[in-house]
Amino acid sequence: QLVESGGGLVQPGGSLRLSCAVSGFAMNYYAIGWFRQAPGKEREGVSCISSAVGDTDYADSVKGRFTISRDNAKNTVWLQMNDLKPEDTAVYYCAAPSYVRGSCPKALSDFGTWGQGTQVTVSS
Repeated sequence: QLVESGGGLVQPGGSLRLSCAVSGFAMNYYAIGWFRQAPGKEREGVSCISSAVGDTDYADSVKGRFTISRDNAKNTVWLQMNDLKPEDTAVYYCAAPSYVRGSCPKALSDFGTWGQGTQVTVSS
Protein backbone atom coordinates (compact mmCIF):
# COMPACT_ATOMS: atom_id res chain seq x y z
CA GLN A 1 0.00 0.00 0.00
CA LEU A 2 1.19 3.50 -0.80
CA VAL A 3 -0.29 6.62 0.77
CA GLU A 4 0.56 10.11 -0.47
CA SER A 5 0.32 13.27 1.59
CA GLY A 6 1.53 16.84 1.55
CA GLY A 7 -0.45 18.30 -1.30
CA GLY A 8 -2.25 21.60 -1.14
CA LEU A 9 -2.67 25.08 -2.57
CA VAL A 10 0.48 27.13 -3.11
CA GLN A 11 1.32 30.32 -4.93
CA PRO A 12 3.60 30.31 -7.96
CA GLY A 13 7.20 30.18 -6.85
CA GLY A 14 6.30 28.37 -3.67
CA SER A 15 7.30 24.95 -2.40
CA LEU A 16 5.65 21.75 -1.26
CA ARG A 17 7.01 18.46 0.02
CA LEU A 18 5.05 15.36 -0.86
CA SER A 19 5.40 12.15 1.12
CA CYS A 20 4.72 8.59 0.07
CA ALA A 21 4.34 6.16 2.96
CA VAL A 22 4.87 2.54 1.95
CA SER A 23 3.54 -0.51 3.74
CA GLY A 24 2.89 -4.15 2.99
CA PHE A 25 6.06 -4.88 1.06
CA ALA A 26 9.80 -4.50 1.41
CA MET A 27 10.32 -1.06 -0.03
CA ASN A 28 14.09 -1.45 -0.02
CA TYR A 29 13.83 -3.85 -2.99
CA TYR A 30 11.74 -1.52 -5.15
CA ALA A 31 12.23 1.59 -7.17
CA ILE A 32 9.54 4.16 -6.40
CA GLY A 33 8.16 6.67 -8.85
CA TRP A 34 6.15 9.87 -8.69
CA PHE A 35 3.59 10.63 -11.37
CA ARG A 36 1.02 13.33 -11.95
CA GLN A 37 -2.19 13.77 -13.86
CA ALA A 38 -3.73 17.10 -14.72
CA PRO A 39 -7.39 17.44 -15.74
CA GLY A 40 -7.89 16.29 -19.31
CA LYS A 41 -4.33 15.04 -19.63
CA GLU A 42 -2.65 11.68 -19.47
CA ARG A 43 -0.74 10.56 -16.41
CA GLU A 44 2.94 11.38 -16.77
CA GLY A 45 6.10 10.42 -14.98
CA VAL A 46 7.67 13.08 -12.79
CA SER A 47 10.53 11.36 -11.04
CA CYS A 48 11.82 7.99 -9.94
CA ILE A 49 14.39 6.75 -7.45
CA SER A 50 16.05 3.36 -7.47
CA SER A 51 16.00 1.07 -4.49
CA ALA A 52 19.45 0.93 -2.99
CA VAL A 53 21.92 3.18 -4.78
CA GLY A 54 19.42 5.98 -5.00
CA ASP A 55 19.82 6.73 -8.68
CA THR A 56 17.27 9.33 -9.68
CA ASP A 57 15.48 10.33 -12.84
CA TYR A 58 13.41 13.42 -13.59
CA ALA A 59 11.11 14.65 -16.29
CA ASP A 60 12.63 17.56 -18.19
CA SER A 61 9.82 19.82 -17.01
CA VAL A 62 10.83 19.46 -13.35
CA LYS A 63 14.61 19.11 -13.51
CA GLY A 64 16.33 21.58 -11.24
CA ARG A 65 13.12 22.26 -9.30
CA PHE A 66 12.04 18.89 -7.88
CA THR A 67 14.11 16.50 -5.78
CA ILE A 68 13.19 12.92 -4.98
CA SER A 69 14.60 11.12 -1.95
CA ARG A 70 13.92 8.04 0.12
CA ASP A 71 14.55 6.56 3.52
CA ASN A 72 14.10 2.80 3.44
CA ALA A 73 14.23 2.58 7.23
CA LYS A 74 11.22 4.91 7.40
CA ASN A 75 9.46 3.30 4.43
CA THR A 76 9.00 6.73 2.94
CA VAL A 77 9.76 8.50 -0.32
CA TRP A 78 9.58 12.27 -0.64
CA LEU A 79 9.23 14.68 -3.51
CA GLN A 80 10.49 18.15 -2.70
CA MET A 81 8.96 20.61 -5.15
CA ASN A 82 10.40 24.11 -5.41
CA ASP A 83 9.65 27.05 -7.68
CA LEU A 84 6.24 25.65 -8.42
CA LYS A 85 4.43 26.80 -11.53
CA PRO A 86 0.74 26.77 -12.47
CA GLU A 87 1.48 24.00 -14.95
CA ASP A 88 2.54 21.78 -12.05
CA THR A 89 -1.09 21.67 -10.92
CA ALA A 90 -2.20 18.04 -10.91
CA VAL A 91 -2.98 15.05 -8.77
CA TYR A 92 0.33 13.50 -7.75
CA TYR A 93 0.70 9.76 -7.27
CA CYS A 94 3.48 7.54 -6.04
CA ALA A 95 3.82 4.04 -7.41
CA ALA A 96 5.90 0.89 -7.20
CA PRO A 97 6.67 -1.61 -9.96
CA SER A 98 4.46 -4.65 -10.32
CA TYR A 99 7.43 -6.92 -9.62
CA VAL A 100 10.59 -6.73 -7.54
CA ARG A 101 12.75 -4.26 -9.35
CA GLY A 102 15.40 -1.98 -7.95
CA SER A 103 15.97 0.12 -11.04
CA CYS A 104 13.40 2.56 -12.37
CA PRO A 105 11.19 1.15 -15.12
CA LYS A 106 10.81 3.21 -18.26
CA ALA A 107 7.19 2.35 -18.90
CA LEU A 108 4.31 3.60 -16.81
CA SER A 109 2.65 0.23 -17.36
CA ASP A 110 5.41 -1.42 -15.32
CA PHE A 111 4.11 0.29 -12.19
CA GLY A 112 1.35 -1.79 -10.68
CA THR A 113 0.89 -0.53 -7.13
CA TRP A 114 -0.44 3.00 -6.82
CA GLY A 115 -1.44 5.36 -4.09
CA GLN A 116 -4.69 7.30 -4.06
CA GLY A 117 -3.06 10.58 -5.03
CA THR A 118 -2.72 14.02 -3.49
CA GLN A 119 -3.86 17.25 -5.12
CA VAL A 120 -1.34 19.99 -5.82
CA THR A 121 -2.73 23.33 -6.97
CA VAL A 122 -0.44 26.19 -7.93
CA SER A 123 -2.36 29.42 -8.23
CA SER A 124 -2.23 33.02 -7.15
